Amino acid sequence: MAAAQGRFSDGADGTDSAKENSVPLPFRRAVEGLKKARLRPGVEIDPTKPPQRLAPYAYALEAAVVDGEDDLADGRLILLHDPAGHDAWHGTFRLVTLVRAELEPEMAADPLLPEVCWSWLTGALEARGLAYGEASGTVTMASSHYFGGLAERRPATQIEIRASWTPREGVGGVPDTPAHLSAWCELICQIAGLPPVGPTDTATGVVSLPQRRGPHHP
Repeated sequence: MAAAQGRFSDGADGTDSAKENSVPLPFRRAVEGLKKARLRPGVEIDPTKPPQRLAPYAYALEAAVVDGEDDLADGRLILLHDPAGHDAWHGTFRLVTLVRAELEPEMAADPLLPEVCWSWLTGALEARGLAYGEASGTVTMASSHYFGGLAERRPATQIEIRASWTPREGVGGVPDTPAHLSAWCELICQIAGLPPVGPTDTATGVVSLPQRRGPHHP
């Protein structure tokens, strides 16, 4: 299993002690929790530059679910922190994500697919006993059909989940970021078509999609 990595919104990666010490302690501890999280096999996580204007402090990770040389799904998770609190968040932390994958064309015909995809996120959080609030998001499907010189390519349907939620803050005002990252990785694995697992590698009973036939091309 791979450990998560990432960096601060100001570019500090922990090597500059002066910059690191200027970051609020709850945020530093939340980020350290992300760095130490142990994730299920098949998920590759890399640092990515976080947004600069969503919150005073931000930390971002990007991930892909890989099978050999194929990317089955990819996504980004951003941890935001505003020490003064945020009215819309009802807290000082916020998690924001984008996850996407290519589906088999026939899956798009399922009218319940958006609800099922949303349940993967909430189910993964609840399976880990995580308290959260103000969850919101969208599930979007877009189909592509090819003509002319591209007519030999089979139709493709991409699904995209955009979501955000406020993690409950624990001791010292720090949310359980390793567990939230684990839940997010479960979401990205399920949208990739991998079988669901629980916090201790046991089945959660959440519905999963069939395995993809080919790679995901964003």
